[in-house]
Amino acid sequence: MNPDQADTLHRFRLFVAGDSPRSARAAANLRALCDTALPDAYQIEVIDVLQRPDLAEEASVLATPLVIRVSPAPVRRAVGDFSDLDRLATAIDLPSPTTDQKGLR
Repeated sequence: MNPDQADTLHRFRLFVAGDSPRSARAAANLRALCDTALPDAYQIEVIDVLQRPDLAEEASVLATPLVIRVSPAPVRRAVGDFSDLDRLATAIDLPSPTTDQKGLR
């Protein structure tokens, strides 16, 4: 991440299907990565596709959990429970966490 991104609010949309353990794990892992890479510089909007199928269709959600980095551009997408924080960081273009901060599993 370049120094200009440090002052930028990163906005994410996390699409989940209900209140499942997989959905909770994905949300916790995404927050853990953001807390490490973007302290106080991120916003996560959680959208339940069962309650808001219109938003899921608008975003072309084919599988959940799915995170979309809305801003800054370009848009990035990743799907899964995000237990591999290094892989998630690469997918949504954030700095990878250190090896001792592999996240929640």
